[in-house]
Amino acid sequence: MEQELAVTVQNVKKEFKNQTVLKDINIDFQMGKIYGIIGRNGSGKTVLLKCICGLLYPSSGVVKVNQKIVGRDIDFPQNIGFIIENPGFLHHYSGLKNLKYLASIRGKVKEEGIRKYMQLVGLNPDDKKPVGKYSLGMRQRLGIAQALMEEPDILILDEPMNALDNAGVEEMRNVFVKMKEQGKLIIIASHIRDDIDILCDEVYGIDVGVIKKIR
Repeated sequence: MEQELAVTVQNVKKEFKNQTVLKDINIDFQMGKIYGIIGRNGSGKTVLLKCICGLLYPSSGVVKVNQKIVGRDIDFPQNIGFIIENPGFLHHYSGLKNLKYLASIRGKVKEEGIRKYMQLVGLNPDDKKPVGKYSLGMRQRLGIAQALMEEPDILILDEPMNALDNAGVEEMRNVFVKMKEQGKLIIIASHIRDDIDILCDEVYGIDVGVIKKIR
């Protein structure tokens, strides 16, 4: 049903100079599901996610989020939380101070909510350690907290398990399943097949800019 579709990608092509990275991509995403996108480095999966988030615009075709065309009706969809590539933080600030600074841009979440999501991903909001001294796994958790803290309807997660140990991976899987149970849409790009197999309702493979449904 059309009204159930949160994200629609229609005939999307993306070119950089003489290179075509996405070739006529057509894919729909419904609320209340977790979708997996798998592909090698350079396959186009990160570019596709950036087009959905409004970080890049297609060379042709359209991306619709809640029936609004990204780059035409809206610049950035307001109801998307994302982690794409390595999260960028101010190294001399604590985790809490970083998230408070980022939250102040849109003013949608107060400190209480930030603390809640830091704890949800296994971080102590009262830890004064600067992010520059965080392990890679802690930074990844902080990035996930940032994606979740404004309670978006749609989550776009590019390699969300990067640098997490086995316990951390299990914790984050549980978090994402809970988000799905709340009716949210989650799109995960990962090279870790277990994450895709365990979490995802539908799986797509992308290679040299062409996407195909796997299951």
